[in-house]
Amino acid sequence: MEHFYSPPLAVNFIWNPSDSDLAMPVLKVIRESLTRDRDKPFSRSLNIPFFQYSSSNGNETPSKYPQKLADKIIIFVFTSLNTVGNSNWSDYIEGIPLDDSVCIVPIALDQYGLNHAGTLYGLNCIRAYDWPSENKSLFATVYLAHEIYRHGCVQNNFNNAGSDLSIKLFLSHSKRGDTGLSNSLKVKEFIDTTNMKRFFDATEIAPGFLFSEEIEKHIPNSTLIAFESDSYSSRYWCQREILCAKENNRPVVVVNCLDAFEDRIFPAASNVPCVRISTSKELGERDVLRILSTAIIETIRFDLALKSLQKYKGEGWLLSDCHLFARPPEIRQILKLSETSSKTVYYPDPPIFAEEADWHSLLGVRACTPLWDPSDHDILTRVKVGISISDRNENDFSETHSHPDQLILLAQELARHMLARSATLIYGGDLRQNGFTEFILDEATILKERLKDTDIHIENHLAWPLYLSDKNIIAWRAKYRQIMSTVQHAIPTDVSVGISNTVFLPSNSPENSYIWSRCLTSMREKLIDTSTIIICAGGKASGYKGKMPGVLEEIIISLFNKKPIFLFGGFDGIVGDVCDAILNKETPDTLTEDWQTSNNSGYSALQKLAKYHNHNCDYQEVITFIHNICLSDLASNAGLSESEYRRLMVTPFVDECVYSLLKGLKQLNENT
Repeated sequence: MEHFYSPPLAVNFIWNPSDSDLAMPVLKVIRESLTRDRDKPFSRSLNIPFFQYSSSNGNETPSKYPQKLADKIIIFVFTSLNTVGNSNWSDYIEGIPLDDSVCIVPIALDQYGLNHAGTLYGLNCIRAYDWPSENKSLFATVYLAHEIYRHGCVQNNFNNAGSDLSIKLFLSHSKRGDTGLSNSLKVKEFIDTTNMKRFFDATEIAPGFLFSEEIEKHIPNSTLIAFESDSYSSRYWCQREILCAKENNRPVVVVNCLDAFEDRIFPAASNVPCVRISTSKELGERDVLRILSTAIIETIRFDLALKSLQKYKGEGWLLSDCHLFARPPEIRQILKLSETSSKTVYYPDPPIFAEEADWHSLLGVRACTPLWDPSDHDILTRVKVGISISDRNENDFSETHSHPDQLILLAQELARHMLARSATLIYGGDLRQNGFTEFILDEATILKERLKDTDIHIENHLAWPLYLSDKNIIAWRAKYRQIMSTVQHAIPTDVSVGISNTVFLPSNSPENSYIWSRCLTSMREKLIDTSTIIICAGGKASGYKGKMPGVLEEIIISLFNKKPIFLFGGFDGIVGDVCDAILNKETPDTLTEDWQTSNNSGYSALQKLAKYHNHNCDYQEVITFIHNICLSDLASNAGLSESEYRRLMVTPFVDECVYSLLKGLKQLNENT
């Protein structure tokens, strides 16, 4: 049996669309807590694989159950009158298949939601209807994050007492009567007087016990919350507690509660999350929940970061004798490595900037992230990477189960790693449009500054008449001229007669739409001819301009010209449909002319006119071409084995996609 990579944990959500008003706010806040923010691509937040299952209306259920894609699977099920009282939904939910790797956590939106049978029978529900309206999002974060910790991080042998599964918190504060002491007491009081006592075990040093013994007893099993008040960093025992947590490789969260001034932040109390609270008023419920949610999320991040690194090591992605850190390395940790033979350490992506890491080489240490090795910065100098990644159409999560932001995160990671290795990125279309393309320019600016490189690493290809559409585009191109070159493609000669090439032509008629389609095809052909490799993901099946979906056309041109192409189909969209057609020899609806005509206004007229000029899209020819593609040739052309390429076409995991791409490129580079 073939072995495939699986992450330590994946989290799934199921809900009836009739409950969207209640479920979506919870989904939004917990997804923001569990996954990396597309607008903060350098954040060190959690990045748990996150999947959603719903449907287009309240009577239909998702087409399938959550897949067993990780070592542990947590399925949160929103239950309500709409799931208990609807036979389709009750059958679907109560029939969720179970095994030792799957845990179901019901979230009751009303009291009816407590009455499910089947696989939900006897399970304790999170009673969301009891959450107070004020601070509801924070209660949702704490309650759901607790279940993720309990089922995703703790080794549960099913004989554990409830206290064995709770997060242990060590509340570190100055004993002097300032905000640190009062705030830590407020947190402990909140835990002790609510049902959160079963979530958190808040440790304090008992009277009559030696400080040193108590610290050494409790901190090695705890998450340390440091209440950083004016006197905190100057206190010996506070410093000792921080150092003990760091020496024992424990999660640490700092709560900044300075009243006025701290003359020196203790260096060991850095490199960790920090929560800012106001000291102008007594610590309230909202701030307590912010502190607790930050602590539990950092505990989960810390645990899963190490487990992920261990998985990478087991897959052979990392050196077998390396050291693993859940945070970017600190000098005290590095100095300890002098006692070991290996001087290579790995910490979670994203990598810190070179300016912060310059001391590593002085100590003879090689510090890397799983997908970034500083010695690789110029291995793709001669490689031009054509990027064909665009948003897919919106969906109701009945067939497609990843959030659209995952596609943006994939694009950001691919761009980051290509630019960091000195590749040139080639993109066809308006680079001003979204977060991904803006990210490309920001990353290229950082690269230019870091490497003091005068070369241009971004090519923006624009078909006529796109570069005439907005006067602001001239100013925008001028702003980025030192990092980006713009390639403007002329009107193809077969449609240029009688057309002024200096006047914008709207695509508001079949004739004009046909001219646009010819311009886009011409631009794509030249872009792909210029590229060394092509990367494809996502892609709209409708709402495009051209003779066929843009990403589909770029795939067909690339395959026809035998360009090395990487098809990341696990992120759905047109690329997912093409991968399905290649692997299963089926014909997805989106790759038929009937579907395209029904879902794109005016497309029938465009096709008729294009066919008259012999430039239409023949979908039968397209699907036959795709079905005849030899997977082994596709893989070999990309520097991968057939099994590796097959996995690349279906994996929904960003880290696995980037690793596969880099492996293929290194192989191609060695063969040239």
